[in-house]
Amino acid sequence: MKKTYYLFNPGRMSRKDNTLKFTPVDENGVEGTPKYIPVEGVSDLYCFGALDANSALYNFLGKEQIAVHFFDYYEHYTGSFLPKEYLLAGKMQIAQTKHYISKPKRILIAQKFIEGAAFNILKNLRYYQSRGKDLVGCIEAIERYSASINQSADIDTLMGIEGNIRQVYYDAFDVILNDFAMNGRSKQPPKNEVNALVSFGNMMCYSLCLGQLYHTQLNPAISFLHEPGYRRYSLALDLAEIFKPILVDRVIFKVLNKREIQGKDFDIQLNGVVLKEGAKKIFVRAFEERLNETIKHRALNRSVSYKHLVKLECYKLTKHLLDMELYKPFKSWW
Repeated sequence: MKKTYYLFNPGRMSRKDNTLKFTPVDENGVEGTPKYIPVEGVSDLYCFGALDANSALYNFLGKEQIAVHFFDYYEHYTGSFLPKEYLLAGKMQIAQTKHYISKPKRILIAQKFIEGAAFNILKNLRYYQSRGKDLVGCIEAIERYSASINQSADIDTLMGIEGNIRQVYYDAFDVILNDFAMNGRSKQPPKNEVNALVSFGNMMCYSLCLGQLYHTQLNPAISFLHEPGYRRYSLALDLAEIFKPILVDRVIFKVLNKREIQGKDFDIQLNGVVLKEGAKKIFVRAFEERLNETIKHRALNRSVSYKHLVKLECYKLTKHLLDMELYKPFKSWW
């Protein structure tokens, strides 16, 4: 079974037969002990820090269908190397474009994304409410906003509803978290520790969704909630809205409330806050554990991982676009 590999300060990457060789290099140019990964066991590479590789190596990765996602020191997602889009199909491209161009068809899909996100947000809040956190006001406010999702007539109105839901939800972080406060959402750069984790986790979720989209016939550049733009795969942003509450936020609550990540694990600078390398590794490990957890799928009647749920969401969207089955967003049922 292929795995995702997370590489911190990977240094130089080269090919050695059917193996990827990573040689760490420090700031003085001194090489460390190489690490070898058999290529047949790799699905994706996440690179945190500089990576030195040549075009021949990327040609090799492309043939092996291995995607590479890049993050800089400040946890910003900077881009991805994706192999040739071998599954893209003309029929799907046309159907996806038609649903984007049609205002009624586009708003319907966009509403479903926000509906799923709001449901999963409420699921989180009710979970912590049942464990003694006073979140009644936040829950009631989000329920009111959620009631107007299907009445939104255009994308701007829908994005306004989503923004209101998120604002209330992020206020609830200050209640859920024991030793940290969010004090509102801030990004580019994050102004405190919680915002740094949220930004880092959201980029991880975006990359995950992009990776799963790549293995379908969907074009990741044609989206419905977020406006398609240059140099970004906005459909991954759409899908990430649904999964951020259960994949990112629950991991944040866990690592902070269990003190797996503490104040000392952040680098507080004049222009923002970033995670130290050790904290990134802790979060990535917890995130990967979350992705590998399994639940009994009610429709499939078998256990599937959280990671596979994202791919299933892509398949559901595909069926909707081809007029085979009405799209219903993933909603946590446990």
